Amino acid sequence: MLKQFDSLEFRTTFLGFIFIASVITSNLLGGKVSEINLLGIPIIFSVGLIPFFMTFFILDAVNEVHGRQKARELIWLAMLTLVFVSIVTIIAVSLPYAERSWIKADAFEPVFNQSLRIIVASILAFFFADQMDTRVFSYLKEKTKGNFLWLRSNVSNIIGQTIDTLIFMFIAFFDLAKGYDAGFVIALAIPYLVLKIALSFVNTPFVYAGVKWLQGSK
Repeated sequence: MLKQFDSLEFRTTFLGFIFIASVITSNLLGGKVSEINLLGIPIIFSVGLIPFFMTFFILDAVNEVHGRQKARELIWLAMLTLVFVSIVTIIAVSLPYAERSWIKADAFEPVFNQSLRIIVASILAFFFADQMDTRVFSYLKEKTKGNFLWLRSNVSNIIGQTIDTLIFMFIAFFDLAKGYDAGFVIALAIPYLVLKIALSFVNTPFVYAGVKWLQGSK
């Protein structure tokens, strides 16, 4: 019984579910902004970055062990799941409240009633960023003949996260009528991008651990 949970297929499927769950949870939690003090420096960030951190090393570990095609399948599954959850959420928010409902609009809608623009920005940013991440990772793997995993992981993540941040910020906030020009959006994006790049470096030992765990039953 326990042997079936120790197979490469099970480990890959398990990481795939965690990857998809992290993407969905990141979007559900993304509306809350927190602030921590690190070495006297205040850092403001969306709590959605906490589960999103998981996606970094999982995608790289799957790409390393199974190749780019498997990683792309994982991205497509996550994106389709995100679209499904978004559609169901929009429908749920639009339905009227029953008189006896114990949760009212003022408690429910601020959490789940994201604008269509934010939803589209999130989906497109995730999809194109992770597609580029896997492409760069695979390209560097070929060029380095499978060596320097730490380098491939960090370079691909930094490029992917830069694309993710810029696509999301521009689609979600660019509005010349409100004075939100390119300079404003880039200034808004830089703190998030710096934090994501820092998380990419922290992520490195988790990539190695993920690869080792997947290969443990090979």
